[in-house]
Amino acid sequence: MPTGQKLSHGVRARLRARGVNANVLAGGNHGWRDAQLPRVPAVNIPGPLWVTRHRPKIDRIACPWLIRRFVDPKAEFMFVPPTEVAAVADKFGAIPFDIGDTHWTHHGDACTFDMMVAEFGLRHSALDTMATIIRAADTDRHDLAPQAAGLLALSIGLSRMYKDDTAQLEAGIGLYDALYRWARDGQDEGHGWSAGQAS
Repeated sequence: MPTGQKLSHGVRARLRARGVNANVLAGGNHGWRDAQLPRVPAVNIPGPLWVTRHRPKIDRIACPWLIRRFVDPKAEFMFVPPTEVAAVADKFGAIPFDIGDTHWTHHGDACTFDMMVAEFGLRHSALDTMATIIRAADTDRHDLAPQAAGLLALSIGLSRMYKDDTAQLEAGIGLYDALYRWARDGQDEGHGWSAGQAS
């Protein structure tokens, strides 16, 4: 691994999570240090912090939504290259999720969102409905829920609209707010239209 890469990717992800347009520099932290430019020790950056693979789609947007809405509204999320998740997690004391060989990941037929709902004790009919849809979309099992194809389509659309993962997360939060509201009290509402009738 190039020297300083885990720190560089971690700092970039933290800054982007706070709305700063940051990029990884050639040479990473050591290149910056060797140029005698100012640095902030990673231990001085506050938590709570989670890290996952970059270019998120279904589970990696749904899980941050769940955490922010029901567990920790101040949680921060870093998106880094898959090869850097473990190193960034170690360097920044972040919790890795939705990546293999970690606690917060897929288990059997369940996706990471399923596991978080269960482990955080968030069992509720609306969240259970969402979990089925998210699992169906995330594992390409659209037979489990007819809404899965729509969630997949919207998730792919978001990933094409946003090159910045943090901006995509913020846009996706609204999508999952809407899905939760539908699951909570909108499932019995349909929509039909015929000429001459108001919708």
